[in-house]
Amino acid sequence: MLNINTRLRKLDESGEKINVGLVGVGQMGRGIVTQVLKMKGMNIPIIANRTVDKAKEALRAAGVDCKDIYVTNTVSEAEKAIKSGKYVVTEDFEVVAKALPVDVVIEATGVPEVGANAALKAIYNGKHIVMLNVETDVTVGPVLKQMADSAGVVYTVSAGDEPGAIKELYDFADAVGFNVVAVGKGKNNPLNREANPDTMRQEADAKGINPRMLTSFVDATNTMIELTAVSNSTGFVPSQRGLIGPYATLKDIPKLFSLKEQGGLLDKHGVVDYAFGIAPGVFVVINSDYPVTKEIMSYISMGDGPNYVLYRPYHLVCIETPLSAARAFLYGEPTISPAGAPVSETVAVAKKDLKAGESLDGIGGYTVYGIIDTAENARKQNALPIGLINDKTVLKTDVKKGETICYDMVNLDDDSIVLQLRRIQDKFFKN
Repeated sequence: MLNINTRLRKLDESGEKINVGLVGVGQMGRGIVTQVLKMKGMNIPIIANRTVDKAKEALRAAGVDCKDIYVTNTVSEAEKAIKSGKYVVTEDFEVVAKALPVDVVIEATGVPEVGANAALKAIYNGKHIVMLNVETDVTVGPVLKQMADSAGVVYTVSAGDEPGAIKELYDFADAVGFNVVAVGKGKNNPLNREANPDTMRQEADAKGINPRMLTSFVDATNTMIELTAVSNSTGFVPSQRGLIGPYATLKDIPKLFSLKEQGGLLDKHGVVDYAFGIAPGVFVVINSDYPVTKEIMSYISMGDGPNYVLYRPYHLVCIETPLSAARAFLYGEPTISPAGAPVSETVAVAKKDLKAGESLDGIGGYTVYGIIDTAENARKQNALPIGLINDKTVLKTDVKKGETICYDMVNLDDDSIVLQLRRIQDKFFKN
């Protein structure tokens, strides 16, 4: 099997391209457009975004001439324009999912409702789907994966985001034959469960990112979601509800992520967790039962054991995302995807005292944050996955700050695609 760069180069030399359709042109989407257009053997002939001007701007920033950009919300016109060498911009993501020249759809909105809808339409139309939208994946990824398998297409979460980078390290360690003790990521923002878009706005503006996105980083919802995706792919469980999250240097990681009887923090092996102080990297903690392997690890300065850390000090977010699209098309393989029934959930917890009749606002908002727990515990508690919340989710009862939101506490939006898929998923994987 040829390496992916060789395959892409040969494809390019033959005059062929992997055609990528993109849904969502925020900060990550803009990066994807530029990167795809700089790669051999790949093209991005169509983009969907609710604001057409932002999609046009993303293409121009990647070097596309204005005269080569064509705007339409019609599939037939989009196909004709692509065939003539134009770059299509549309407000309708279904045009991306239906257009015949598109081989792979990348979903990059970060919104569970949009992500679920786009993935469903892509799968239905025989397109591989890459989710730079882990928020959707942890909510309905298992059922979308089953649908994609049945349709003969690939469903995958993106390379470059922490879950994909962790899974690549995990796959390496597992293939080599190490025992994998724990997997995780660094968190580079101080933890503040009460963070909201107002308190984060000044910092977000300075960094050029959406205040809700920064809020989800600071209140740790993003970390919980990412490690839920890793849990559902590897079968590893949370170290505890909400995780441990110690402060650490890289040198500390092997000791901290060992069993309590060995002086560490863990009650068991096979867990996901995070650490402050090592961001933006990801890590895998490993050990070996064999003296020869331990001798070699010591010789190559990996430490004296019993645990060792494999560390990748970067993840290139959207810059790597096109590799997942290429891998899906060329090899029919995901970068990271759910292995079956959910192992973990990210459930909603009240950020403040909330009143009956109040609307919830979901990830990165004012009312709730996410906490990881095992899927088994979430089922027993009837806990509500945070990805099911939208602005039509209304409380039926008062909820105290720090209390887990349960299904019977809310009225959900029955018209929501992500909710309908979640109900199918719960029935499909019912024990």
